[in-house]
Amino acid sequence: SEALRRVGLDRVWWLVSPGNPLKSRQPAPMQARMARARDMLGDDPRVIVSDLEARLGTRATIDTIRKLQALYPGVRFVWLMGADNLVQFHRWRNWRGIMGRVPVAVMARPGAGLGARLSVAARAFRASEVARAEGLGEKLPPAWSFINMPLHTASSSAIRDRGEWRVRRG
Repeated sequence: SEALRRVGLDRVWWLVSPGNPLKSRQPAPMQARMARARDMLGDDPRVIVSDLEARLGTRATIDTIRKLQALYPGVRFVWLMGADNLVQFHRWRNWRGIMGRVPVAVMARPGAGLGARLSVAARAFRASEVARAEGLGEKLPPAWSFINMPLHTASSSAIRDRGEWRVRRG
């Protein structure tokens, strides 16, 4: 995973969400989405596809982060999101609380770079932006970094429809 290398992470937990509260369209069945994510990600043992949110009973990111931090008090978490999500991050429940709890790595997405950089959240936390994502997990929140990377031009819906599904969060 690009995040392992660019951010310097030990592991990535790819959380397949039971549903995005900001979207009206319901996702495909959980097991099918988990299987597609595993197929797409390959066999790197450091990347774990998980239905943790469904098992924890959380829907909002802030609740998931709180529970993870309570369950794993010695682990330093970094939240990964696509730049398209940063564009509307200010609509997420307690988005400022998320920024205050964990460093955030924002992965470039086609067509979302400028919008992400000019987003409400990016402007609100401009002083907390870290130029290099490497070592982001060691920073005290709020801290975030925008990561330019090779871009995949398909929309998330098109990727899901083709079976190359990626997690989108809300």
